[in-house]
Amino acid sequence: MGLLAWDVIGVFDTEGDCVEWTFPADPGAVRTARSAVRRQLHGWGLDSLGDLTALLVSELVTNSLRHASGPIGVRLLRPAGLPAVLLVEVSDPLPDLPRERVARPEDESGRGLQLVARASRRWGSRPGDRGKTVWFELSVPT
Repeated sequence: MGLLAWDVIGVFDTEGDCVEWTFPADPGAVRTARSAVRRQLHGWGLDSLGDLTALLVSELVTNSLRHASGPIGVRLLRPAGLPAVLLVEVSDPLPDLPRERVARPEDESGRGLQLVARASRRWGSRPGDRGKTVWFELSVPT
């Protein structure tokens, strides 16, 4: 399934060690972001990270949709000098940084950041000029 022109606001780079997309704040952004991430990881020969990366991106994009309005950015980066690391960032215009919390068994939400924390090497968030970015790192198999 290809990306439709109206599913992605902008694609900034599709070559090299960094790729970045901006998606509209629309429920379809979750599916489109998963597809774009899987496609890029396949292009980089990182299919083994596809399922986990798509799952974690889905969680963070869903959080952005629930709490913010406005475009959602997704960025994949293979940092120079760190060949065993994949950095993934999800940005939105809401300035409030997320907090990991413990969900009760009956809660229907509140587990996304726990999942990100447990499945990634490291994760965090940082404020930006126009909102915030939540990021996580995955180990690239060698």
